[in-house]
Amino acid sequence: MANVSKKTAQRRKRHLRVRRKIEGTPERPRLSVHKSLRHLSAQVIDDWSGHTLVAASTREPAIGKGLEGTCNIAAAKALGLVIGKRALEAGIAQVVFDRGGWPFHGKLAALAEGAREAGLKL
Repeated sequence: MANVSKKTAQRRKRHLRVRRKIEGTPERPRLSVHKSLRHLSAQVIDDWSGHTLVAASTREPAIGKGLEGTCNIAAAKALGLVIGKRALEAGIAQVVFDRGGWPFHGKLAALAEGAREAGLKL
């Protein structure tokens, strides 16, 4: 196995600490966010059944088409709007936000703001 950088190991520890405290239920599923260097993705997950209810990513042509980049604040806000709209169409009104060990600012705050604008309660 390759060596894991100190930053990555610390982020994973933070993520595990957050995941001990939050859980996606059928009434209030978990909105999980993943960041890579090039893309963002979000999933609404019911942890009790272990199923992904709704998913969206900036890899999708519908989301990333009109944007300059796929991993910036504008892309995060667009992704938040799409995931919020899809969740409401699936009958999900409230979610618990899983930031994945990342600090809640910049791209993650923009994604959450976009989801709230779409009508989702975080």
